[in-house]
Amino acid sequence: MADPASTPAFVMPDSYFDADIERLTRLVASMFTRVVQHNDRLMPVTQKPTRFHSRAPPNITISDYLQRVTKYALLEPACLLLLLIYVDRICERNPQFTISSLTVHRFIITAATVACKCLCDAYCTNSHYAKVGGVSMHELNSLEVEMLRMTGWHLVATQEQLLQYYFTLVRQDPTLVLQSDLDATATTSNPPADQQ
Repeated sequence: MADPASTPAFVMPDSYFDADIERLTRLVASMFTRVVQHNDRLMPVTQKPTRFHSRAPPNITISDYLQRVTKYALLEPACLLLLLIYVDRICERNPQFTISSLTVHRFIITAATVACKCLCDAYCTNSHYAKVGGVSMHELNSLEVEMLRMTGWHLVATQEQLLQYYFTLVRQDPTLVLQSDLDATATTSNPPADQQ
């Protein structure tokens, strides 16, 4: 059996702008999946439903759903990272809200819609986002208003915040390494000749 420490890691660029969108989508989906699994184990049965709740979990995995949204809504890397920032902001302002198997899909399509409108010069219509997300346009409009309220209209993130979330995602995956972390490791293991 191969030693996991000897398994070569895939090198991710230090800039999320340059990250492979499919790989970044998988990282974000993996984070959502872990949060949902954790929260579903802890969630009380009597949790008060929100506009984001569905009656039953959809028959599409979080990963497949986010890949669909990323592909057909043309999400940029910063928009993907904003999805996670919105989770933190909403949960901080609304402690009763939980990302679970009943809320995650509606949350993702709504957050993607809001993030694109916030960051992108050109974005799709709500009708398009609704089709991509598998919800009615009326429902998406209502979800969007609710998200704006729940975030307190705090929709933008600084470059530093986006980088922090990106670095955290990459560093939590044992099969990935940031270019700067790889360079730092190489520098410490091979000091210049004058320091030997």
